[in-house]
Amino acid sequence: MAKIMIAQQFCGPPNSGNGGYVCGVLARDIEGATTSVLRARVPLDAALDLAVADGAAVMTDAEGTLIGRGEAARLDMDVPPPPTLEAARQAMARYIAHEQRVHPICFTCGPERAEGDGLRVFAGQVEGAAAGHVACVWTPHEAFADADGLTPSEIVWAALDCPGFFAWVAKEGRHGALLGTMTGEVVRRPKAGETCIVSAWPLVRDGRKESAGVALFTAEGELLARGHQVWIVMGPPSQPAAARPDAVSA
Repeated sequence: MAKIMIAQQFCGPPNSGNGGYVCGVLARDIEGATTSVLRARVPLDAALDLAVADGAAVMTDAEGTLIGRGEAARLDMDVPPPPTLEAARQAMARYIAHEQRVHPICFTCGPERAEGDGLRVFAGQVEGAAAGHVACVWTPHEAFADADGLTPSEIVWAALDCPGFFAWVAKEGRHGALLGTMTGEVVRRPKAGETCIVSAWPLVRDGRKESAGVALFTAEGELLARGHQVWIVMGPPSQPAAARPDAVSA
């Protein structure tokens, strides 16, 4: 068992850890695709326990409360081709949080975070694509690189977090959801300074659950990482939607 701490820098909401980052921390010692499930608010700047055994990681707080769990999974999902680099760059201008105060200090998507402090992933609607297909350009900062100049996997997971949320915002114009589950796979970690394309698209809504697909590509369209997310909507439940074949099984 290891002692870890999620620093304030890696917040999503001001008082809780960034969902994608924490899911990535749960996944980083598990080989291949991983399903990470968040069970409680992730305390910041507090001692946490992380136990990894038999292909699973369990995070608990000082009182033994379960914060999250990650375990090996199988990721079965279709990933649509990314937009061009120029189309992704243009989509950034449509990022809704440029005009609305959504999550201003979020590690992933907060516009008030400086380069090298936050990731500044600003995904907006892709022109000519289906409603909710969002994208942006993202260049991993050297401040997050490891000794080999590569971006750690938990940072890649964090970069894929909020675009899935904004896919549903772009589709329906409604805010208010928390990441509950993310199944992800990092195919290749990007180098610091490597220009990438982030893409996300809405999948299925079922009651308070909204699922989204997310992916990271090189500027030339090589797949670097992909993920399936389940978001929990804060508010009254919606009517179930017909399921799509983009399924994830653990």
